[in-house]
Amino acid sequence: MEDVGDIEDLISSIVDVAEIGRVKPRNIVSLRPKVKDKPLREIHRPSSQVPGTQTIFIKTWGCSHNSSDGEYMAGLLSNYGYEITEDKAIADLWILNSCTVKNPAEDHFRNEISAGKKSGKFVVLAGCVPQGDKKSSFIQNLSVIGVQQIDRVVEVVEETLKGHTIRLLGQKKINGKKDGGARLQLPKMRKNKLIEIIAISTGCLNQCTYCKTKHARGNLGSYPPDEIVQRAIESFNEGAVELWLTSEDTGAYGLDIQTNLPELLWRLVAIIPEGCMMRIGMTNPPYILNHLEEIAKILSHPRVYAFLHVPVQSGSNQVLADMKREYSIEEFETVVTFLRQRVPGVSIATDIICGFPTETEEDFSETMRVCEKYKFPSLFINQFYPRKGTPAARMPKIPTDMVKQRTKRLTELFHSYTTYDHRIGEVQEILITEEAKNGIELIGHNKFYEQVLVRKEPELMGKCIKVIVKSAKKHCLIAEMVDKPRIIKNNLQKINDMYSIWPVFALLVCVLARILWLLV
Repeated sequence: MEDVGDIEDLISSIVDVAEIGRVKPRNIVSLRPKVKDKPLREIHRPSSQVPGTQTIFIKTWGCSHNSSDGEYMAGLLSNYGYEITEDKAIADLWILNSCTVKNPAEDHFRNEISAGKKSGKFVVLAGCVPQGDKKSSFIQNLSVIGVQQIDRVVEVVEETLKGHTIRLLGQKKINGKKDGGARLQLPKMRKNKLIEIIAISTGCLNQCTYCKTKHARGNLGSYPPDEIVQRAIESFNEGAVELWLTSEDTGAYGLDIQTNLPELLWRLVAIIPEGCMMRIGMTNPPYILNHLEEIAKILSHPRVYAFLHVPVQSGSNQVLADMKREYSIEEFETVVTFLRQRVPGVSIATDIICGFPTETEEDFSETMRVCEKYKFPSLFINQFYPRKGTPAARMPKIPTDMVKQRTKRLTELFHSYTTYDHRIGEVQEILITEEAKNGIELIGHNKFYEQVLVRKEPELMGKCIKVIVKSAKKHCLIAEMVDKPRIIKNNLQKINDMYSIWPVFALLVCVLARILWLLV
């Protein structure tokens, strides 16, 4: 089973959403007793002693914000000369980019640290786990890159390869205010060259009692709009066809720098080339309630996916209050109902936490009611995990069997209704950005960011094609191409084409001028 930390990444894969929502018992990580006079492990020696020539393995867990950070670190290291590899066995150094949302993700992180040490590898830690809990015993004596310090990854790697331990966990500020972090114009090595992930801000304004990400990412720090727009332009000119906006809460963007999300989105819409699409990241209900009209107009734009991830977490107002979610279930329903009315066919994805410590059977029934009412096409189901240092971790837990039983009931509800049967027979335009894991199909998304599978033809990658939907599964559509792909040229390509035609045009003008001169 894959690690999934972000529902937006989840629905763009062919993995069963509800299956991932069923959480297996977490791994138990026990500390080994200290043994006196234990033989020293063999230390891995770099393949080269020349800085910038070694091989680096980068492993990332969690959300699309973490993925973007990992791509920046890979880009910086590659630009300096390091070789980035997916084979950790041959790497001289491992960078482990962690997620602190749930216990299993942190357990995987800890296990990977242990594996790296046993293999004698140099290990550098990054992401939310070391940033959020700097005193954890398992991160001691290891180099650490803070979530706002990824632009210094080359420095940390160089010093670590020399045998030094570096810890950079500071916070970047501009004019005394928290900044988004490392600059967006840094070199980047995309995992998928067709998809650009832009973190528009870091941190959030909430104080959710179960969440540890706030400990790591802190309060809201938004990037300037000009910087975001410039990064998007560069990405499209570099060949990206899909733009993902990400942050801990995209809806809160700009509240710290006297702007807002709709203002940014309209600026981005203006520069999206034909044949390219933009996806808006997760937003909590409180911050879009005042912008619903504008959000609906933006989601209706032909170059913006009519998709929004709006976590509800619980259908009970009492539980929402205990979680400090800062909205009521009525406000959440207002958001969903309004968008469904104004943007026909819009896809609303949401999250549920089953078994929050104060959740009663009546509270859970309210959650079931909301999910039954809206029949969300994408429903990410989580069991509650107490995260060390959060208020919810100090609350009395609900019996594990009861939590599992509620999770099972909600999962069964999700599987009780069809999702995409009404799409069968429709002719749609989709944008192809990925290859399916079976190696025989390609993955595209239609206007509603619904996953569509078509037969693999390499020349379709990055193209918009017209398809007819032949069948539907719970999590995707199966389609056949009915038209050749539209070959779209972005603004930079059009300019290049103009310049390539100019010499021919100039020659023709010269020839005509010569003919006229001879005639005269």
